Amino acid sequence: MGDSNDIEFCKVVKRYGSVTAVDGLNFAVRRGSFHAFLGGSGCGKTTTLRMIAGFEQPSEGHVLLAGRNVAGVPAFQRPVNMVFQHYALFPHMTVSENIAYGLRYRTPRIDTRQQRRLADEALEMVRLSGFGSRRPSELSGGQQQRVALARALVNKPTVLLLDEPLAALDRKLRKEMQSELLRLQREVGITFVLVTHDQEEALSMSDSISVMRDGTIVQTATPEQLYETPASRYVADFIGESNVIEGTVSAVSASVVSLRTAEGLQLNCPPTPSGQALTVNAPGCIAVRPEAIDIRAAGSTLARDVRLDGQVEDRIYLGNTTEYRVRTQPFGILCVRVPRQQETQPLEHGAPVQVGWDQASGLAMTF
Repeated sequence: MGDSNDIEFCKVVKRYGSVTAVDGLNFAVRRGSFHAFLGGSGCGKTTTLRMIAGFEQPSEGHVLLAGRNVAGVPAFQRPVNMVFQHYALFPHMTVSENIAYGLRYRTPRIDTRQQRRLADEALEMVRLSGFGSRRPSELSGGQQQRVALARALVNKPTVLLLDEPLAALDRKLRKEMQSELLRLQREVGITFVLVTHDQEEALSMSDSISVMRDGTIVQTATPEQLYETPASRYVADFIGESNVIEGTVSAVSASVVSLRTAEGLQLNCPPTPSGQALTVNAPGCIAVRPEAIDIRAAGSTLARDVRLDGQVEDRIYLGNTTEYRVRTQPFGILCVRVPRQQETQPLEHGAPVQVGWDQASGLAMTF
């Protein structure tokens, strides 16, 4: 915690009657960074965002913005603006009037000519110069989203909050807007905080991500660290996709964990460096990413530490990759992804195959 952070939560709890929505959050968001809160419905991410914005007050603990304790400070007095999922544009106002709306209430008061100038600058920032006289109903979904961004940025907030702002857009437009948000964040240099349930969105846009579950943060890390070294099975399942093999820990060293499965197989792999330490005779699991597994037609030579016979249940063409669902005798269905350029001969439904991976490709972790 310190002067380099725009947001700090210190032991923050939020209760609604007997329900604890957020339970003892401690985290900091570095100034000028792009941070995401990621989790399923009901995990507490939106409540956390609303406490930053000032729409909710913590039941316990402290929220600091730019080093200032903002307990009891109403939303309109905080150096924070929010972009909502459905944009909340005023349909009876022009685009320029929507953007300038918040400027009317600035102290000291800004005259009308200055408001128009600042609105035009904000429109240029989001690449909508010349659209100021239109109504929101005359804009596409992506254009409306840019207007909402311009309205939030025109007040030059310390922190910009994004509450699932891309959820209403189609996939292609969502990709384009992700690039726009990244460009904007780099250009304006302020702290962006995103709330989303879309792990691909969080991975592609954020400098850091907090994965939330049941009102707590289970891991905060860079996108690369979350994907490559998840702290627990929950994170491994939530960030991307993993093949998870359960068992009992039979041996632990600094570099290798041995796991005995219910079928009596002994598997070895390194422990995740981010998670809770594993202990002998305790339950544990090994997570293996689909792209780390090789697949070959039965009878081929597969030089991998772990090799299993199986049968193709499904083949799913995804353009740049092909995904196979393979039924194996000891572990049930395993997911395998093959880059399109490496797939020399497609394997059809029912084909006997061999799958395998190297010991170092898996990570041992707790549940």
